[in-house]
Amino acid sequence: MKSQINIQIELAEDKMPETIQWTAPDGGVPDWQNAKAILLGLWDGEEKSALRIDLWTGKMMVDEMNDFFYQTFFGMADTYLRATKNAELSNELKEFAKSFLKKASDAIENEAK
Repeated sequence: MKSQINIQIELAEDKMPETIQWTAPDGGVPDWQNAKAILLGLWDGEEKSALRIDLWTGKMMVDEMNDFFYQTFFGMADTYLRATKNAELSNELKEFAKSFLKKASDAIENEAK
């Protein structure tokens, strides 16, 4: 059985993403959904290296990017725990995520002053 996740990027004249859309028909998302950012990581087992695609639209606000990274770090911690059963490192990553969000939020507040 095969399954597809489709990602569609529309670029502006400056080659920056203007729109990001995705769909996953077999995952219960049959219609195109809009997104402001995407972080895609792939593991090349032969090369033993990570491949990444990180894109965001100009509509992505800094506070949204902070929340996006916080939720990504937290989700990575859960995935790491499921994959390795290493609760200690998973919890460390979650603590880092919380610290990151606080520092990022403080930076926005300090910028506003």
